[in-house]
Amino acid sequence: MGYSFSLDSLEGLVSSWAELSHQLKWEPIFVLPPWLKSWWSVFGSGARLFLGVARQNGTVIGVAPLKIVDDRASFIGDAKVCDYLDFVIRPGKEAEFFNVLLDEMKGRGIARLDLAVLRPDSTVLGSLAGLARERHYPVSCRLKDVSLELDLPQTWQEYLAVLTSKQRHEVRRKLRRLEEVGTVSFCVYQDSQDILAKLDIFIRLFRQSRRDKARFMNAPMRSFFKLLAQAMAQAGLLRLGFLELNSVPVAAVTYIDYNNNRYLYNSGYDPEYGHFSVGLLAKVLCIKDSIEQNKSKFDFLRGGEVYKYYLGGRKIPLYHCKITIK
Repeated sequence: MGYSFSLDSLEGLVSSWAELSHQLKWEPIFVLPPWLKSWWSVFGSGARLFLGVARQNGTVIGVAPLKIVDDRASFIGDAKVCDYLDFVIRPGKEAEFFNVLLDEMKGRGIARLDLAVLRPDSTVLGSLAGLARERHYPVSCRLKDVSLELDLPQTWQEYLAVLTSKQRHEVRRKLRRLEEVGTVSFCVYQDSQDILAKLDIFIRLFRQSRRDKARFMNAPMRSFFKLLAQAMAQAGLLRLGFLELNSVPVAAVTYIDYNNNRYLYNSGYDPEYGHFSVGLLAKVLCIKDSIEQNKSKFDFLRGGEVYKYYLGGRKIPLYHCKITIK
C-alpha cells in the first residue's frame, strides 16, 4: 500500500505544522509542535528523540511524538506540565498508522511503550491497545488520574443555572463582595508582546499563591514557562487573564484557546487578597469570558481539585497504558 516511516526533527515538524494542521488531528494541545519543542528544549536531555512520521503513498497519516530511554518509548513531555497526551493521526487512518509504527518499533529494538496520561477518547485506548492485543502483545491499561471539563452554555445565566443553588449563591456572593471593595475587571492579553511583558507578573502571583507552587517554579521550570509562553503566544493560542481590583492584578490565569475550546493551564493569586476568594473568582470570570467568546468547552485539565467540581466540571477518567512489543 506504499507505506513509509521516517524520523523527523522538531524544527522540521514546526515548519510543516501549517501544511499538516488541517490534515491531522492535533489534539490534545500538549502535542502541538510549539509545545513539544519548548518541552524538549528544557527537559529533553537524557532521552533520545523519536519523532516518527508515517506516510501512505507519500501523504502523512500520522506522527509519533516519542522519546526513547533504553528500550522504552514514551510521549515527549511529562505529567508535571502535560496534562494528557496522544499520537497525532489523520482521522480514519489509526489502524494503518499503528500497524506501521509497531512494525518499526519492533524492528528498531524498542521493547516497551509506556504511554501516559490518556483520555478515554485517545487513539491509544481507541485503537492502539486493541491492535496490540490482536498481535498478542501484553497490554496493561489502568486508571491514573482524572480531568474535569465543562460544556459551556450560550449565556452566563444558563451557566449559573447549571450550578447547584448553593454554588450559584456563593459565586454571586463572592463576586458582589469583591465588587463592594472596588472596581473589578478581568483583563485578557493575547498579543505576544503583551503576554511576554506581563508574564513575570503571572509567575509572581503563581509563586505567591502556594508554597508547593513556589517550589514547582524553579529555574528550569521558569525557563520552560517563558519559552512555552513565547512559542504559544506567537502561534496565537496562549492567553493571560488578570483579575484586577482597582487596576491592581490580584489573581491570574493562563489558558489556551484552541479549536473553539478553552484549556485552563495554570493560575495564581496574591495571598493578601485571598480572603476575597480572588483565585476562584479569576476562574469564574475566565468561564464567563469563555461564554461571551462563544467557546464550546472549558477544560479544567488534569486533577480533581474541589473547585473544579464547585464550578460545574464533570469528571473524565485518565489512564496509563503499557504495551510490551515482542
